[in-house]
Amino acid sequence: MTKTHTIVRHGLCSLAVVVACATQAFAQTSRATAYPVSLSGPRVGATFLSPGVADKLRDHQIDAGWALSQFGWQFEKRIKTGPSGLSAVNEWVFLAGGLEQGIVIPSLSWLVGLRTGSGMEFGLGPNVTPAGVALAMAGGVTISKGALNVPFNVAVVPSRAGMRVSVLTGFNMRR
Repeated sequence: MTKTHTIVRHGLCSLAVVVACATQAFAQTSRATAYPVSLSGPRVGATFLSPGVADKLRDHQIDAGWALSQFGWQFEKRIKTGPSGLSAVNEWVFLAGGLEQGIVIPSLSWLVGLRTGSGMEFGLGPNVTPAGVALAMAGGVTISKGALNVPFNVAVVPSRAGMRVSVLTGFNMRR
């Protein structure tokens, strides 16, 4: 079993534990009314590429350094089950990387996951870039102050070519 398969297997096992715990939490808050909340907003950060991923990009005539800026937008819907507790999260993240190097490397991720009442979050889903298709695993925390939310996330994207690690932040307003 390769290192990538081991990482993906551990990520899937972690997701299974989170879902199992969430099932118990949702069962305990069944009286709360579920309602969707839009938390879309801009994202900015950096992605760090392993040598294999940089080589894969070069195969597609994209000459990128080992570190890339990231700018984009996250479309997020949260299904909140009450004033506190777990929320289900569905998000699409569109990013453009490498602008400081005079290149544009598009990235699209679809993540589904959970966020606790304290703002801790975890998501998992597909990621598509010129380097290929992979499974993205992200985690972090969202700090809320009134209607303003500021997320801090780290995403790990293992693939056959190697590993990508992204650090992103941004903001959104509760609507």
